[in-house]
Amino acid sequence: MPHAEPLSPARPSVPLLQRPVVRIVWPFAVGALAILVGLLLSNTLPGYFVYLAISAVIAAIAIMGLGVVTGSAGMIALCQLTFAAIGAWIVALMNIWHAPGGFIVWLILGALVAGVAGILVGLPALRLRGVNLAVVTLGFAAAADVTLVQIQFPGSADAISIDRPTMFSNDKKFFFLSIIVLVVCGLIVFFLQRSRWGASWKAVAFSERGTAAAGQSVQVAKLTAFAVSAALGGVAGGLLAGQVQLPFAASFTPLQSLALYVLAIMSGAHLIDMAVFGGILWVLVPELLKRWHIPQDWGFVIFGVLGVQALTSGTSLGQGIRNLIWKRQDRKTANAAIAALTALPPDASDDAEEIRTTTTATLDPALLSGEPVLTVEHLTVEFGALKALDDVSFSVPEASIMGLIGPNGAGKSTFVDAISGFLPKHGGRVLLGGRDLAALSPTRRARLGLRRTFQQDRVPPLLTVGGYVRFVSRRRLSAPDIEETLAFFGCPPARARLSSVDVGTRRLVEVAAAVLAGPRLLILDEPAAGLSHDEHLALAARLRELPQRYGVALIIIEHDLDLVRSVCPMLTVLNFGQVLATGPQDEVLANPDVVKAYMGETELLS
Repeated sequence: MPHAEPLSPARPSVPLLQRPVVRIVWPFAVGALAILVGLLLSNTLPGYFVYLAISAVIAAIAIMGLGVVTGSAGMIALCQLTFAAIGAWIVALMNIWHAPGGFIVWLILGALVAGVAGILVGLPALRLRGVNLAVVTLGFAAAADVTLVQIQFPGSADAISIDRPTMFSNDKKFFFLSIIVLVVCGLIVFFLQRSRWGASWKAVAFSERGTAAAGQSVQVAKLTAFAVSAALGGVAGGLLAGQVQLPFAASFTPLQSLALYVLAIMSGAHLIDMAVFGGILWVLVPELLKRWHIPQDWGFVIFGVLGVQALTSGTSLGQGIRNLIWKRQDRKTANAAIAALTALPPDASDDAEEIRTTTTATLDPALLSGEPVLTVEHLTVEFGALKALDDVSFSVPEASIMGLIGPNGAGKSTFVDAISGFLPKHGGRVLLGGRDLAALSPTRRARLGLRRTFQQDRVPPLLTVGGYVRFVSRRRLSAPDIEETLAFFGCPPARARLSSVDVGTRRLVEVAAAVLAGPRLLILDEPAAGLSHDEHLALAARLRELPQRYGVALIIIEHDLDLVRSVCPMLTVLNFGQVLATGPQDEVLANPDVVKAYMGETELLS
């Protein structure tokens, strides 16, 4: 059955060129300014400082790559300079072969080869996390280091220097080239961070389950993060090969990769300007130690101390600075709209019913005659000898609201995990609009129109409200469409940062984003958690309108029985993994077995 369309008229999507021009222009303006500054410095700095500046730019590009895989995607990668070595090795090989295109083409080719290597190294990240992943990447760096020492770089044995581009043959001109490369890399990362890829990196760092439930492949998110990070490492390595013109393995040791990782953590390298700051520190600290006649190896100690401080405090230097800058803006936008969550939606009709504790949802008999959007047949889930779900069967009509209730331990969470794909091994069948969901991943089920929310907070704080909504919706939405739905649910405006709002508000944003995805079925797992009782009732007023307004069927799991009564005309009651009753609300609540199951735990009937 085709998905029911919302009854409210949909606005046409706003083309990219109609968005505020400043959001698109200002990154290029900053990049142009950086190039002008680079041109000025290349003509004014003494030769030695130009060489140091090239090293700082190269380090900044490598750290920028770590900002993607570590700062955004939250994975530990201790082999960034190994990817740089791959880029340098390709440039040296192309130089020996006198390959067409020259240094710039060789640089791009080195980045591509390093990106492929990043995908291969990232494959263990699909199953490993934390320290285990760190050990794998560090082991790769150590193995590559031993290999490089043995084979050396092409041309190094014969002292064949790498040819720089004719226009950038000396250090001053090569520094200007490195600035241009840095700006290009920064712009690419900037727009990637604001794309679906960037949102998926931040989402997977916070919750892999939440990412999959939004219809985004966790595997693709991780591998793209590794690929982009490694490609940037390859660019850094290619520039280093052009800088020294005769690269050696000593420039790409695992210890240096470890120090670079720590510096990325300390500086907050997911922020592009902080990656540049980290590159400056990479050169500045050893140079100061050298001038103070202190062994430069102490630089690793300094980086380590700064990294430990960042890890223990939970905030990098760059993020701390940003938080201070954003603090005033957050006060204006964070919870400004939550006060608007009143007993009736702002655009409610004159005859709309205000939700009260005594309101009871009524059933439209026409719903029972339509084809169900969800059919569950003999669903059984076993954990060893324990049957968490035992022969569960019921259906949810199209564009209706079903309440799923039951005592603690009844199997409600297991049921949601099973039908959304997080527990694929089960008996029975689950059909979405007549399509069997067997063997489909959570990502695939979400893309087919089965969406869910979670009891725990799964909303990534590094995104804005609007960025999260666009990521979850997986479709082009105009700014007015987003703001209208956010206002409907009493959420903060799209520009507000999710890290600045409370948990209850983030749950409202999670519901709004899932609704804007246009699903056929939306499962809300305790959507009112974190809200006051009055806000519960106000949310209930919104939920009652969703089937007609957005053409979506709902399953609501909720312990607030005032909300259940007022929103759900149909109920299914689980107890010890079995269905006690399912059907119209008044019949289910009058069922003696239901009353018995709840007796002593909560007052179901008033």
